[in-house]
Amino acid sequence: MVRSQTMVECHASVFMYKDIPVVKQCLRPLFTLLLLAGCTAQSTALPISQKLSPDKVAEIAMTIEQKYPMLSAEVRGKLLSTVVQSLDNMVFVEGGEFQMGDFGWPHDDDPENLCDWPCGVDPERMGPISMGTDNKYVHPVKLSSYSLSKFQATLGDFDLFFVAQGKPLFDSEYRKREDLQHRYQPNLPAPTKSWQEAKDYCGWLGQLSGYPVDLPTEAQWEYAARNRGQHVVFPTDNGSLNYGRNFPASNEMNEFPVNKFTPNPLGIYNLSGNATDWVNDWYEKDYYRHSPIENPQGPGTGSERVWRGANVLEDPLLSASTVRRWGVEPIQKDYYPSVSFRCSVQSEIPL
Repeated sequence: MVRSQTMVECHASVFMYKDIPVVKQCLRPLFTLLLLAGCTAQSTALPISQKLSPDKVAEIAMTIEQKYPMLSAEVRGKLLSTVVQSLDNMVFVEGGEFQMGDFGWPHDDDPENLCDWPCGVDPERMGPISMGTDNKYVHPVKLSSYSLSKFQATLGDFDLFFVAQGKPLFDSEYRKREDLQHRYQPNLPAPTKSWQEAKDYCGWLGQLSGYPVDLPTEAQWEYAARNRGQHVVFPTDNGSLNYGRNFPASNEMNEFPVNKFTPNPLGIYNLSGNATDWVNDWYEKDYYRHSPIENPQGPGTGSERVWRGANVLEDPLLSASTVRRWGVEPIQKDYYPSVSFRCSVQSEIPL
């Protein structure tokens, strides 16, 4: 949770210049905050970040002030908290090499207590983990380090994005219905109608923060889901499905808060089982056969985008694995709660 404090100490000396008192050696955070306060001597409350320096938080606050002068101070404060918390939620993922694609699994294994691959079985004798043929060409991939959000973007933050753009909130009439309130809780995954909205939201965080925020690539998503490219079938803390502990039970019918259940070993939550994630890539069925080894970005163009991870209503044995991929239309018919996203920071340096 982002807390706030009143900024900031000022260690300064005062001297006279032409009968004018001049303050020198004042810390830059105070100078920045005085600008934000309209050049008054009043202090300004800023969020305390786990990762960002007070200077950086103050810089983001100034960017928001300059970009959205017509918004109320309350809304600008919410924007600042959202940006800072979104960056604090980033998990640094050290890069490396792995074999991307459906690496196979013994079909007689228990999904609630999976063995350690290769489980004493010749990989040539294993069956596929997932359906389809678009992920069966296992190929080497080498990734640079990056950061990935431990949570999917939330509905509350996505709503704030709409407010900042001066757009009406989607489903405004449905939100008034008492029987549908469970669908519009602020801590649920953000529903998206299009890939572009997810892309724009991450880019918006980048514009306000000054960091290269974007959707993760498909390779980055799989690498993180597999705990840095290990032979992990399900993106849980132990690679197995322990229903009700690290994965939703079969009677779970609705999306749930983004921080529910146990995260994977990297600290990333619900890479499968809540809402599906958009990733940055165009989809091509045979892309794996000619994908570059280093930092693949997906096809240069296409007609479909890639989804990764299963939603809460899907059969996890068929759809929730770390290697399953979907090609889908980039614009959906509505704001489906089962379609969401998480952002990444495309930098090799931790925040």
